[in-house]
Formats: sequence, C-alpha cells, structure tokens
Amino acid sequence: FGMTTPATVGGKAFLIAYGLFGCAGTILFFNLFLERIISLLAFIMRACRERQLRRSGLLPATFRRGSALSEADSLAGWKPSVYHVLLILGLFAVLLSCCASAMYTSVEGWDYVDSLYFCFVTFSTIGFGDLVSSQHAAYRNQGLYRLGNFLFILLGVCCIYSLFNVISILIKQVLNWMLRKLSCRCCARCCPAPGAPLARRNAITPGSRLRRRLAALGADPAARDSDAEGRRLSGELISMRDLTASNKVSLALLQKQLSETANGYPRSVCVNTRQNGFSGGVGALGIMNNRLAETSASR
Repeated sequence: FGMTTPATVGGKAFLIAYGLFGCAGTILFFNLFLERIISLLAFIMRACRERQLRRSGLLPATFRRGSALSEADSLAGWKPSVYHVLLILGLFAVLLSCCASAMYTSVEGWDYVDSLYFCFVTFSTIGFGDLVSSQHAAYRNQGLYRLGNFLFILLGVCCIYSLFNVISILIKQVLNWMLRKLSCRCCARCCPAPGAPLARRNAITPGSRLRRRLAALGADPAARDSDAEGRRLSGELISMRDLTASNKVSLALLQKQLSETANGYPRSVCVNTRQNGFSGGVGALGIMNNRLAETSASR
C-alpha cells in the first residue's frame, strides 16, 4: 500500500536484491497453491461423478480406483471442466470477501461496500492505498485482528490469483472462437462451393489435408483421388509417402510395441512426472491446461 517504504540507499538496494527472490518465490507459491486446489477440486468432482454413475447403474458397485475396469471406464482420463472450477473459485472468492468485509466493517468502521472494495483491491494486489487496514493506534483484540487480517489477505490473494488464471483461459477461448469466425467469413477455403465433393477419409488417403495441399500446389485433386470411386483399384500402386503420411500414429504405436518387445517389458512412466502440473507448460497457464479439461475445439 505504500505506507512503509525504504528511505536509505542500503534499504533500497536490499529491496531490489530481496525482491528478485521474494517475488519469484511468491509466484511459485501461488502456482503450487493453484495446482493443489485444482487437484483437490478434481478429486472431489471425480468422486461425485463416480457416485452419480453408481446411482444411474452405469458403474458397477464393486468398482475400485486403480483396477482394470478403470482403464476401460470413461473416468480413466476424466478432468474437471473449466466452467465448474470457475464457478467453485468464484463462489469461494465471494464468500471469503463477504466474511472479510464483515470483519473490516465491524473493526475499522468502514461502510460494507467500501470493505468489499478494499477486499478486491487487496486480494488482486492492486493496492491503491486509499483504504488501509490496521492503521489505528489500538484495537480491541489487536493480535487476533491482525492474525485474521493476515489469513484473509493470504487466502484472498491465492483465490483471486487462481480465479484470474481460469478467467484468462476463458478469454483465450473466446478470442480463438472469434478468430475462427472471422477466418471462416474472410477465407474462401473455409466455404467450399456447393457442388464440390467432400473429402474422403480412409486408411490410404490422408483426406482433406492432402487435398488442400494438392490444391495449393496447383494440381487437380480429382486426378489424384476421385470420390466417385468407392475404393482404389486392386492393381493401383500406393506410394510409400502417402502410406506413411496416413499412418503416422500406427507406425508410432508399432515402433513402441517393437521397443517394448525388445526390452522385454513395457516402459513404465513415473506417476509423479505424468501428474506434474508443470510438465505441459510454464506457469499458471500450463498448470490449468494440464489439470482441466479442454473446453474449446482448438487452443
């Protein structure tokens, strides 16, 4: 809030040196809090989902986590939705702000709306300084009030930080949706002619991606592959380039199986590295993308 600032040169130099590590450690603490709170929400929501499936009869009563049935079950790769996490974090932030505002109203003598304003400015680390708590000379139960003030600010900053990261993902999804809408209106390739044949997908031809590549090179896609023909002729040769382009996933799986057979055992992946929130990205957005379900068509 700017009420206590360094005045000497040594104090300012110490602030710069300490701030490099202090701010970085604080951001790391917020990211770890975000990872733990999302893991807790995912565990609770997964338990509720399993209970709902048991009631509807879609899940056997003898189902246990970690069993062979869980791999074939739809809950094997289940993750909570961004919207559910946004709703839970929003409700928790409102509840925390209301409780803190009630404390500030009774102790500081502020209006309730001013207390809510102070909570948002403080929890979001804006810190204008127009309203500052614990500025009187003495309070009733001063030690208890300072402890409550510290806990409310700590939990509020962590909660608002997590909420801001969820909102940033939603903003990114909205921007991606707007860009797709604009590209579909401005790009002629997204709107094919009414008489144009649809791209055919099978294990031999890559489909519409190869068709667009041939069209960009100036070749005739119809001469390469005709949709009127149901299948290729039995005597027609298939180039190795087309075969590998259409079966990249199959070749990768085959290579993995050959490697496991040669080693004599399947490769075991560490659970901690698989569930680490920092594995798929850096910072809070990487944690959110790993921990939450993808709710947009493309990032």
